[in-house]
Amino acid sequence: QVQLVESGGGLVQPGGSLRLTCAASGFTFSSYTMNWYRQAPGKEREAVASISGTGGILNYATSVKGRFTISRDNNKRTTYLQMNSLQPEDTAVYYCYAPARGLWGQGTQVTVSS
Repeated sequence: QVQLVESGGGLVQPGGSLRLTCAASGFTFSSYTMNWYRQAPGKEREAVASISGTGGILNYATSVKGRFTISRDNNKRTTYLQMNSLQPEDTAVYYCYAPARGLWGQGTQVTVSS
């Protein structure tokens, strides 16, 4: 089955950390750039970070640069998003996306609140 499944979201206090995981199945994972997107209530979905198939090319949104780290393990067919120094404005549903496949995960909720 071709799918992406995210996990790792939750409620965290400002300044805290979370690690999101995206497990891929049904396609040649290592061949594809993988992205993380997020969508806050009432806002459009926005790109957060991307990583090339080999992991050698990384890109980040300005708003998360220096706080978030994207990585991947091709042996495990998994993409990660390490999020540090979380702030209330990071609250959103976070989605994993394989653009060349047009494939989205179901999303995982991240809530940053005291």
